[in-house]
Amino acid sequence: MYNHMVARLDDEALNRVFRALADGTRRDIVRRTLLGEVSVSGLAADYAMSFAAVQKHVAVLEKAGLVRKSAAGRERLVRAEPEQLARARACLERLEAIWAHRIQALDAIFAEDATLTSSDSDTDTDTDTDSEE
Repeated sequence: MYNHMVARLDDEALNRVFRALADGTRRDIVRRTLLGEVSVSGLAADYAMSFAAVQKHVAVLEKAGLVRKSAAGRERLVRAEPEQLARARACLERLEAIWAHRIQALDAIFAEDATLTSSDSDTDTDTDTDSEE
């Protein structure tokens, strides 16, 4: 479970995070770097794209705060930033709670409507029975 003290993201930061995660390659880079640091060249070796294209994907993720690059000699190592993912997750959970509450309210309205409709049909049936006698 995530830390409840995780700071909230402002709208622009949240937009950067979700734009970054909208791409499958970038989601895969985040997944791989959550397991441990990986060099940019190590990442690039697994994709059918140029090294420069992978660098651009990493730059988008870094700008969104989802990964951090560090130098290790001549290599650039990429590491995920789980705190940023936790912030995005917390935002989604807040939205889920809002929608769950709205759906529960709609369910209550539909249940009440069904009860009223059922009561109306019972009344109609009683009226029909009375008129047949």
